[in-house]
Amino acid sequence: MRSTRDLVTTHHATGEVRAVVVRPDRRVPARTVASSRALAGRGLADDRHARRAPGSSRQVTLVQAEHLPVIASLAGVESVTPVDLRRNLVVAGVNLSAVRGRRLRIGDAVLEVTGPCHPCSRMEEALGPGGFQAMRGHGGMTARVLTDGEIAVGAVVHVVPPDESS
Repeated sequence: MRSTRDLVTTHHATGEVRAVVVRPDRRVPARTVASSRALAGRGLADDRHARRAPGSSRQVTLVQAEHLPVIASLAGVESVTPVDLRRNLVVAGVNLSAVRGRRLRIGDAVLEVTGPCHPCSRMEEALGPGGFQAMRGHGGMTARVLTDGEIAVGAVVHVVPPDESS
C-alpha cells in the first residue's frame, strides 16, 4: 500500500491547454489568442502582467476547464467563457489545486504554481450579481514563469516530478 505522502506527490494525469487569454491593459477587455510566449520572471508576453516588475507570484493565472460549468451554475448563467473569467490559461485534465507549489511543463515553458487565484469584483460585471461568490473556490491558481517558452491552445500540460529539474 502506498503512503498518503507518496499519493500527494505523484501525478499521473496530463492535461491540455484549452484556451490562452490575455489582458492587454487594465479595464480593457480580455481576448483569446492561439498562443503567447511565456517570459521567465514576467508572465505572458501579450498580457499586462508581463510589464510589471519581475518576480511576482502572480505572473500567469490558470483555471480548470472542468470548473467553468460549475461557475456558470453557481452564478445562475447559462455558460461562462474563458474571456469572462480573465484567467490566462484554461487547463483541462489536471487538478490545479493539487499541484500548488509544483512545477508544470506547458508547451515549451515551465511554470511554478504559487497559490490560489482569488476572484475580484470584476466578476460581478462579467457574470452578473453573485459572480464573485460563484468564483470563490473555483478561481484557479496563480503561477510564476521559470522557463521561457511558447504556450499554445492544445499544448500538453505535464506535472513535473519533484525530483526532476526543469
